[in-house]
Amino acid sequence: MSTDPRGPVPDAGVPDVFSPVDLGPVRLRNRTVKAATFEGRTPHGVVTDELIAYHRAPAAGGVGLTTVAYLAVSPDGRTHREQIVVGEDTLPGLARLAEEIHATGAKVGGQVGHAGPVANGRSNGVHGIAASPMPSPLSMQMVRSATEKDLTRVTKAYVDTARTLVRAGFDVLELHMAHNYLISSFLAPALNRRSDRWGGPLERRARLARQVARVVREEVGDAVAVTAKTSLSDGYKGGFTLEMGIELAQMLEADGHLDALQLSGGSSLMNPMYLFRGDTPVKEFAATMPTVVRWGMRSPMGKGFLKHYPFEEGYFRDKALQVRAAVDMPLMLLGGINTADTMQQAMADGFQFVAMGRALLREPDLVNRLQAGEVRRGICIHCNRCMPTIYSGTQCPEWQPDQVIPVPVLR
Repeated sequence: MSTDPRGPVPDAGVPDVFSPVDLGPVRLRNRTVKAATFEGRTPHGVVTDELIAYHRAPAAGGVGLTTVAYLAVSPDGRTHREQIVVGEDTLPGLARLAEEIHATGAKVGGQVGHAGPVANGRSNGVHGIAASPMPSPLSMQMVRSATEKDLTRVTKAYVDTARTLVRAGFDVLELHMAHNYLISSFLAPALNRRSDRWGGPLERRARLARQVARVVREEVGDAVAVTAKTSLSDGYKGGFTLEMGIELAQMLEADGHLDALQLSGGSSLMNPMYLFRGDTPVKEFAATMPTVVRWGMRSPMGKGFLKHYPFEEGYFRDKALQVRAAVDMPLMLLGGINTADTMQQAMADGFQFVAMGRALLREPDLVNRLQAGEVRRGICIHCNRCMPTIYSGTQCPEWQPDQVIPVPVLR
């Protein structure tokens, strides 16, 4: 890859990250994706003007695809009661959101999932489910083991959700198979101690992931693209590993139901900082929690939960390259992508897309300015103080006090 004063120039045969691309049946104007990061803008579980503005900002700012986070397939699949459950009552708002995003020239995706053990049972009014029973640090309740009836119900809920999002005008469905949500709880050996057809070797632990991908594809056909967020590593002993991630990617590729995988990592329950890297805002997180949880977070055990991993640009690249070598299907690189050089290096590495989170929260118009050569890198400092704001409306703490969302001017 060579450079000129305006930025990196792709080598012959390497696609430009800012060039159009097909994601399954969907044409994107470029290869950049706003990753699903919880917005905290649905206090009553429905689409709001604030949620639309949150996604319209990076869409107007140049991304090819923006992803609405954590659209639950059922009420018990919410992380907490304020989350959107996709259904007839939320359909009009979701359709309005899709229309607003399309007006910018971007496409819109929905991250579809069941929170499983990450669900707050007290907030939802029903105990969470997981592959095997476990205590919930969120609700201080026991999470029960999913029954065959539960898994049939949840699988059908994925189908119903997919159908509704197609009706709403969404372009991409991202199936959440990471971070120890329900599907991921079946994949992680430490969380799946079952001896039935859903437990044991990875082929059986992956049954739910493969089943959901199959029924969603059968429902939507080629009306939308279907992708999945999978893990490179959960980042804790007994969690999902890179070797398992490679094998799962090969299974999903062989099944042929998905258009791409987005490669992530970490556990919302056991090790969230493995995903984020950079500064660890323990004090800020503790301030947002109930008193009992706050005390726990200030204890040595609580401080161990929020581990420290130094930030480095493109920190998942080395692991993702091993998946890239093992499969041919399109892959999205995630993890600390903040510069034009890293984005173009991802193209040279054979990744088809780059997914960005914090960089776009800090600067929603970053893609436009990178493409125009106005800047070479984003200004996000990876302090991670945005993370605790998810409970009150996700925002960058570096914004000015009177700043809501910096909405770029459409080019």
